[in-house]
Amino acid sequence: MTFAIGLFDLFTYAIPGALHLAFLAYLAGRLHWLDLAAVSRGPGVVLVIGIVVASYLLGYLAYPMGTRASRWLPRRRKRDAREEFLRRNPAARGRVFVEADSFLLLSALQLHDADAAMEATRLRTAGLMLRNSSPAMAFGFVASVVELIVGQHPVFAACAAVLFAGAFPALVAQGRLMSHWASVKTLELSFWVPEVEETLAARQKTE
Repeated sequence: MTFAIGLFDLFTYAIPGALHLAFLAYLAGRLHWLDLAAVSRGPGVVLVIGIVVASYLLGYLAYPMGTRASRWLPRRRKRDAREEFLRRNPAARGRVFVEADSFLLLSALQLHDADAAMEATRLRTAGLMLRNSSPAMAFGFVASVVELIVGQHPVFAACAAVLFAGAFPALVAQGRLMSHWASVKTLELSFWVPEVEETLAARQKTE
């Protein structure tokens, strides 16, 4: 369980935060707010700890920005995890767990079979990582356009702008896809863990 929590923090916060930290470092160096060469010559351990802590904290700030980016970007297709699961597994129709809330279902799965739930957790955290990394691509695109206008390497800036412009919607779209796969995987795993169905059915009878 400790590994699962560490995995969630790494994918959801630290990695997107590191991308935002890289952008801020570029901005500080480009505007001469900070001497990056002097910083890099500092104590290695302190530098690494500072980067890790800053990445983690920036990851928390990136989370709401990633949520907004996902809401703003139009969806090309509508995916329903329950419909897809039942289409491929009609024998599960009518089971209590199919209608349960996705997060509640994942919690029940973690309670009864933590090892099985790890795969669904991995997919969910990967989706959040991709989504939360998308704002850094948007910032990179803006910086590339500015460099294209005022910089000394227009070809490099133009290539970077195209790359960042394509990466922003791609990360959001792939984040949605991974989250969808996580919901489908949660249903599939719950199908094979009878304790999940029994717990939810008992809870439903008491309500």
